Amino acid sequence: MLDFIYYPVSFILWCWHKVFGLVFGEANALSWILAIIFLTFTVRGIMFKPFVNQVRSMKKMQDFAPEMKKVQKKYANDRQRQALEMQKLQKEHGVNPLGSCLPMLLQIPVFIGLNHVLRMFTINPYGGPKTENYFFDQAGVESYVNAKLFGTNLGEAIYTGVGVVSGGNTPAGFHWHVAPVAIPLMIVASIATHLTARHSVQRQNPESATPQTAMMNKLTMYIFPLGVLVFGALFPLGLLFYWLANNGWTLMQQRLVYTKIDKEEEARKAAEKEKRANLGPKPGQKPTAPRPGQKPVQQKRNKPVAGGGQVKKAGSPHGFAQTAPAEKKDKDTTAEPSENGSKENGADVPGLISDSTKKSGRKRR
Repeated sequence: MLDFIYYPVSFILWCWHKVFGLVFGEANALSWILAIIFLTFTVRGIMFKPFVNQVRSMKKMQDFAPEMKKVQKKYANDRQRQALEMQKLQKEHGVNPLGSCLPMLLQIPVFIGLNHVLRMFTINPYGGPKTENYFFDQAGVESYVNAKLFGTNLGEAIYTGVGVVSGGNTPAGFHWHVAPVAIPLMIVASIATHLTARHSVQRQNPESATPQTAMMNKLTMYIFPLGVLVFGALFPLGLLFYWLANNGWTLMQQRLVYTKIDKEEEARKAAEKEKRANLGPKPGQKPTAPRPGQKPVQQKRNKPVAGGGQVKKAGSPHGFAQTAPAEKKDKDTTAEPSENGSKENGADVPGLISDSTKKSGRKRR
């Protein structure tokens, strides 16, 4: 039913076993251990990009955690409106909550597939000798069965008989000869699980802490490692090597990615600080005085005023442009000419200023 998981997992394991089998021999337990470890590294390498996206998404969620608390407090009695506002807030910040769960969800099928493939090396549902196991032929099956680590087969566990975990492997019961090899692996895998969870919890923003996150932190830091230590007795040795390699990779990957993101954050803050410093005056800088003999910058001439006002040349000692009011202009243009004629006053001569305008100019002085 889950062949779409079993075949890819067995193919990657087959490829790495062929590589290390050329060096150490196909029936050597070291070839199988390294094949399982590098199967883990291959899967985690494929999921490296989603893991980086997960870390960035968690960082963004921690940055706007105070805003989320405000929304939760504001709509505490309206769960539907609270959910809508939370989705809107996450969309504004470009955060996908499912992105932080994707790497963990992708590891579950690999764990299930590897457990099944390793179990099926010694189980034949049709009876008789085992002739194939997905991508492995009969020679590959025999090399796995004959591979022993300190006299223990990699497919054996401390306790067998639980159908969901062991696949009905027989004989059922405890196999204490596996314990000297399995228990050290269980302890190391449990410690690696705790260190990985602890390193991740230390990165969390205290302002984003909630009762739910506090409970999850306790589960990942203490309950999960304890579960590996207890239920590791049900896992075959090959699966314990997978668990150990997976947690070792996660711990190393966290340190590298977190260090890179911290450097990017410091560089971004330094760039913003430098930008703000360039916008303002430098400390101790005096305002620049005009040079000797430098002429002041003259203002541009005003545009024609709406309503019929006419812009005149500068007539005041301050250099401001004078505008003849529209009403006075109308009176001057409609006034009757004097006995000497309008030409004496220059009213009809183009380019000359009327006497009324001159008088207004003298008054303004």
